[in-house]
Amino acid sequence: MQDLWIFISALVIAYLVPGPDMVLILQTSAIRGRANALAVAAGLGFARASHVFLAAIGLATLLRTAPAAFEIIRYVGAIYLMWIGVGLLRAHSLLPGPAATPSADKNQSWVISLRRGLLTNLLNPKSLLFCSVLLPQFIQSEHAAPGQFLLLGSILVAVGLVFDLMYAVAGAMLARWIAHSTLAQHLQRWIFGTLLIGFGLRLFLSPRPA
Repeated sequence: MQDLWIFISALVIAYLVPGPDMVLILQTSAIRGRANALAVAAGLGFARASHVFLAAIGLATLLRTAPAAFEIIRYVGAIYLMWIGVGLLRAHSLLPGPAATPSADKNQSWVISLRRGLLTNLLNPKSLLFCSVLLPQFIQSEHAAPGQFLLLGSILVAVGLVFDLMYAVAGAMLARWIAHSTLAQHLQRWIFGTLLIGFGLRLFLSPRPA
């Protein structure tokens, strides 16, 4: 397929731009560990795959032509991001307690992390519109479109996973500093919480794409 490297380059640029997905991975890895960060990454991967599928069946076009549907998804997504951010700001401490965590609690924590990753991306209609704008530019009319959507969508999810893993590692490195500094714990709580609230406000106030 021609221009495949251009497509990958566009994805790399998109994933390097700070956003709620990146902040959520960093925060989860720094506070809850890499296992929970991987659960967030899995949720983000499922959400991105869903966006590719929805773009392929034309739902993104429907969102552009149905303002009410777009606004509902956008407002719910914005409120969800701000809710996570406020929760971080209100938490007395984000570090796990000294006692060992039972296996059931660990499983529940992973489920919560996966759900956060899934909803953070899935409730952002701009992620769906991004797929609907980017993917068709690399679809060649002389080849079967479903197969091309599958290939490009798989690359989109795979590249996103690579970056999520990088951010998880970066968050784990950040955790070493946080664990030995009370000031750092307060700073990360306010920085991550404020960023998520800011991303939610930006999504809430941003105009609907034409």
